[in-house]
Amino acid sequence: MEPQREEILKALEQVIDPELKRNVVELDMVRDVRIEGGDVTIGIALTVAGCPLRASFEEQVAQALTPIEGVERTRLEFGVMTPEERSALTARLRGSVTERTKGIQLDRTTRVIAVASGKGGVGKSTLSANLAAAFDQLGQRTGILDADVYGHSIPHLLGIQQKPVAVDRMIVPPVRGELKLMSIGFFLEDNEPVMWRGPMLHRALEQFLTDVHWGELDTLVVDMPPGTGDVSISLGQLLPRAEAVIVTTPQPLAQEVAARAALMARKTNMRLLGVVENMSGEAFGSGGGGRLAEELELPLLGTIPLDPRLRESGDAGTPLVESDPDSDAGRAILALAEAIVATKREQGVGIVKSLPVLS
Repeated sequence: MEPQREEILKALEQVIDPELKRNVVELDMVRDVRIEGGDVTIGIALTVAGCPLRASFEEQVAQALTPIEGVERTRLEFGVMTPEERSALTARLRGSVTERTKGIQLDRTTRVIAVASGKGGVGKSTLSANLAAAFDQLGQRTGILDADVYGHSIPHLLGIQQKPVAVDRMIVPPVRGELKLMSIGFFLEDNEPVMWRGPMLHRALEQFLTDVHWGELDTLVVDMPPGTGDVSISLGQLLPRAEAVIVTTPQPLAQEVAARAALMARKTNMRLLGVVENMSGEAFGSGGGGRLAEELELPLLGTIPLDPRLRESGDAGTPLVESDPDSDAGRAILALAEAIVATKREQGVGIVKSLPVLS
């Protein structure tokens, strides 16, 4: 019995574009369905030539069509969308996003968590990468924006080498499983330094929020640059409803500098969620995060112990919450993510439920 075209198209709704997170039928990527006895040939129009995720389409199509009665063999033929098809795709994807503010293509319902610190070297980026991975594990649709323009390290920490794809005037971010990522590092050659002044930094951050297709995210984690410079001001202007988590190490100097980052966040209309004490233990001491939280009249969200495995997992490109979730640091980061997810916010009100103190 020869399989039916309608049955095949219905089955192809299970085939999800790994980057756009929509099925190929909905995205009008299915160009052709040819049935010759038990042989089924599917024509797929890719967004760009040389798409690195072809193998994913092949595996998904085979898995979706094999159970259909009469299908004996499947074959894929790949083409490339025309400029008109790409423009229509962009319009379709843009239409599903309710703009946060004028021009910002980040859905209004997406919660933005800015991970900030007063100084470098406190483990902010490593914490950001692990926090995003923890949100993902909790079932949150998550993205991470590497806004630490001068010290971009999130792609390395997450083990992502895949480049963004431009579709018409839209940038499709690389994905790691379900986690989406954007970083200035994707647009630089080798280890080229970024030597930009304020207006260029503002424009780069604006482009990441207007041209990148983040889709329907629950949470966007933003790895902020340390200190109180141009990017911090720009983020406050572009995303006035962002919520900030302040990262500090236990020693008094780090607390003093982190307090400035918190005051900066307040002045740019960000809502402060609380403080995280990172690298707690014998080397740096403990308790500094609690003192800073008390000074700022904020909750202490969590205490992350100093653990060599946190550094080793980052070097390997796998977050500790995935490679060793039962480690003390892994459990502490997951608890931090759970505490943030458990908070509620209302339009124009901010946090309406007090956060627990975690350790």
